[in-house]
Order: sequence, then C-alpha cells, then structure tokens
Amino acid sequence: MNKKTCGELLVEILAAYGVDTVFGIPGVHTVELYRGLPNTSIRHITPRHEQGAGFMADGYARASGKVGVCFIITGPGMSNIATAMAQAKADSIPMLVISSVNKIAHTGSGAGHLHELDNQQALVEQVAAYSRTVWSVDTLPEILAEAFNLFDSAKPAPVHIQLPLDIITADASHVQWHISKSHRPAASAQALDQAAACLQAASAPMLLLGGGCVDVPPADIRALAECLDAPTTLSINAKGLLPIGHPLNLGSNATFAPVRKLIAEADVVLAIGTELGQTDYDLYVDGGFNIPATLIRADLDCRQLHRNQVADLGIVGDASSVVQGLLQRLQPQAKQQQGAAKVRTALSQLAADFPPAWAAQNAVLQSVRDCLPEVVMVGDSTQPVYSGNHVYAASRPRAWFNSATGYGTLGYALPAAIGAALAQPQPVVCIAGDGGVQFSLPELMCASELGLPLIVLLWHNQGYGEIRSYMAEQGLPQIGVSIAAPDFALIAQAMQCDFIEPNSSESLQQAILTASRAQRPTLIQIDENADYLQDLARQYPYFATPSA
Repeated sequence: MNKKTCGELLVEILAAYGVDTVFGIPGVHTVELYRGLPNTSIRHITPRHEQGAGFMADGYARASGKVGVCFIITGPGMSNIATAMAQAKADSIPMLVISSVNKIAHTGSGAGHLHELDNQQALVEQVAAYSRTVWSVDTLPEILAEAFNLFDSAKPAPVHIQLPLDIITADASHVQWHISKSHRPAASAQALDQAAACLQAASAPMLLLGGGCVDVPPADIRALAECLDAPTTLSINAKGLLPIGHPLNLGSNATFAPVRKLIAEADVVLAIGTELGQTDYDLYVDGGFNIPATLIRADLDCRQLHRNQVADLGIVGDASSVVQGLLQRLQPQAKQQQGAAKVRTALSQLAADFPPAWAAQNAVLQSVRDCLPEVVMVGDSTQPVYSGNHVYAASRPRAWFNSATGYGTLGYALPAAIGAALAQPQPVVCIAGDGGVQFSLPELMCASELGLPLIVLLWHNQGYGEIRSYMAEQGLPQIGVSIAAPDFALIAQAMQCDFIEPNSSESLQQAILTASRAQRPTLIQIDENADYLQDLARQYPYFATPSA
C-alpha cells in the first residue's frame, strides 16, 4: 500500500464533505496539503493576499450557502487572514481555515523558527468559533467532523484547524474514517404552540427577519407575512426574502423613525434569525430602538434570545422549522390590508427623509438591477452601499451582501465578489469606492487570471468619501480622507481588464450589459459628481410600487 500523508488524507476528507473549492497561497509550510489535490475534484484558487483568500471564501459561502475553505501558512498567513475571519464571524458565515503550525517540539518555543508565533491558536481564537490542533493523525477525521457538524447544525462561524509540520507529513495510511452529518435542530412543538397562540391574538403584529432566514423558502416567508398581515423588516443580510414591491415589505429600515414607530405601536413582534444588532436597528447609535411589545425571538443560538432585546418567548431552532411550524398553526387574519396601509405610509415618510445624495446612488444600483435582474451585488464600506443597505431591494436571498455591517472592514468587496462569481452562475457586481478598493486592488489580477466576467462598479469620490462627510458633519478637520487614487484605466489595462467611464444614463446601462458579456473583468468608473447622475436620479423612486 502506498503511503498516504496526513495532508493527503485531509484533502480526501474535504472532498467527501462536498468541498469543491479552496482558496490559498502555497507556502513551504502548507505544500503537503497540495499533494492530494489532483486526486480530487477540488479546484484551487490563488488570491494575491491571505486576507483576500478569507474574503473570497466569505463571498463564496454567502453566495452558495456552502462552506468557504482556505489553506493558510503558519504565522503571517494567519495574521493576514484574521480580519477576514472576524468579518465572517460577525456575519455568521461558515468558513473553514486550515493552517500549518510549527513542529510539535517547536510550537510555542520562542526560539525564532520560521513563521513562529508564541501562540498562534490564541491569536485565532478571537476571530473563530474555536481553534483545534491536530496533535495526532488519528484525530483528524474527528476534528473535521466536529467542524462540519457545527456548520450543519449550529450558528455558523469560522473554524480554524492547525496541523504541526511533522503531523501534516506523517503517514496516515492506517486511518479509518467516515462522513458524519447532522441536521439543524427543529423548534419545539410547545414553543411553536405558544408563539402561534400569541400571534393569533395579536391585532398589530410585526415581523423582523434576519440573515438566519436566508435558507427559508421565500414562498414560506411571504405566506407568513400575509397570514399575519404583518409589516415586515428585513435585515441587510436578509434582503430578497420578500419580493420587490411586496405590500408588506418595509425593506431594511428598522433604524429609522417611521419604522420604529410601527414597532412601537405593535402588540406582538416576531423576530427570526436576527441579532437585533446595531447596524440594522440602531445605525446612528441614538439608543432609540426599543420593542415595548410582546417579543417572540427565534434563533439557532440560545444566547441570542436575550441579547440587545430580551425575549418574552424564546424559541431555539432552525428558522425554516419555525416558519413552517407557525404556518401549520396559524389561521390567516382577515384581509383588511391594515399592514399594507401602514407600510405605504412608512415608505412614503422614509423617501421624504432620506438624504438627497442617496437619490443618485439609488438610481445607479437600480440601473444595474434593471440591466441584470438576477445580479448578485457585493459591496464594500462605501457610500452607495451604505445607502443601498436601506433603499436597494434584492431580487432574491443571497443577492446583496457587504462588509458595511458587523465588523465593517474595507477592502472586502473585490475578493468577496470573486468568491461569489466562482460560487454560482449569476452575474456579480462588486461595489467599491476608490479609497476602499485600494485595500485589495491586486485581487483584480486574480479575477483576470480566472477569466471572470466580474463587474467592478467603482464609485469615485476622491478619497474616503463617507468618512470625509462624517468629519464635516461633526465639525472635524478633514485630515487623511482626501487621498490620491491611481489612474484606474491604466490599472485595468495592466491587469488585462476592460475599463469604461460612462457619461450618460444610456452609456451606463450599455456599459453594464457589455461588461456582463465579457470574458474578463470590467472596471466601470463612476464619478460621484457626474452631471448625468442627477438626471438618472429623477428616473428612479426609492421604493417600487407595491405589488398585489
């Protein structure tokens, strides 16, 4: 029998769990992981930085619903990917980071071995659900099973597994293993009975839905909202759960006064799969978000049931089981369209109060969706994304996500969009500013190398525009925010990409269509002060006319 190293066994097991893509930069400490790749159907994607690998895995996971997997070297590789892991942890994204670590005898020695950290595991534990070390080849299947069972049955988060150099190369030919699968826990019948009785008696219910609901069939979400005649908010990561223009869809606007008023007037609030966190419900940190009504919360993680807002009734369970269980128990409310009337009033008030600058940004985003109805929009922390989090309506779940929520890092959009483009066949648009894109601009070469028809929508405002505006509002000196940008046309040429700078509404739409048919990335640069944007803004209302 030929020798099988631990690195080869690991790759074999990953393939058995359905992993089809890994992101990594080979190094002398991880090359053994690559020995077995040709014997599987797993494709390897090489980013230009380990942080890019993490963001790619994140975007891949969000767009596909699968686990994003990374191969990372000891030391600098792990410190580089830490920010990406923190972003994924903040947004509950399943990510498996597999790294090397120094030999068992050298781990924590402080002797200055190559890539050595005093305690790599301690570093990583801050940005992961947990970290495990494979001290023996015999434990590898068990440790991998633990990770995949967490992804399958609990609130997702990054998991880190590290292999000492003398373990990764050790003989694992004798190791026996099998796939271990689990399922997410279903909500208890008793809890569902109580929740249904409370909701059935409500005269003014509301629904607050979060990213934990993205795998619930949208038809079930719509049925629940309509059964209750309940105005419904969607967290930023839950966009697309209700159809565009649905009469009960308040969008992602729970942080604003008109929606907060509806919540304050509700007698029962049902929150499913949402942390009720700051970036969705108290963006301006004024402490004004409060739920005085009876609060029913459902979440996979029991710890979430009493964070931010304390639940009167907590339900632990998978969001699909909660929604389906409630639908089985509820009788539809009399169709008086009270919920729809409340939503129309709130949306009208929101549109009147939104900042004027949002109009042009909204128009650009809607132009993209008009041209590419199935588009996946992946955003950075940039002005059109901040406004789009409130005004943009996605056509389906997993079609709008960004780094402006949770951890809030810059440089996310470009590599995450690459991951999304590799995960599914729909067109992908990266939305980044001229400042933020410079955090990860080398990853454009990765997209070019892969021949991805990725559209990079570059919002050019000569610096860190969002922070510059905030400084101005606070009366602060605007230091460090008006930075120089490269000539992006030359950057595109150097990286074998196309470059287009539209000068009209028509040329913008044509650029989007042309880029979607290309065999390589296209950078579409939009100057925020371009004259045509004001004309474009007048063509698009913030919210679609409610559908029947």
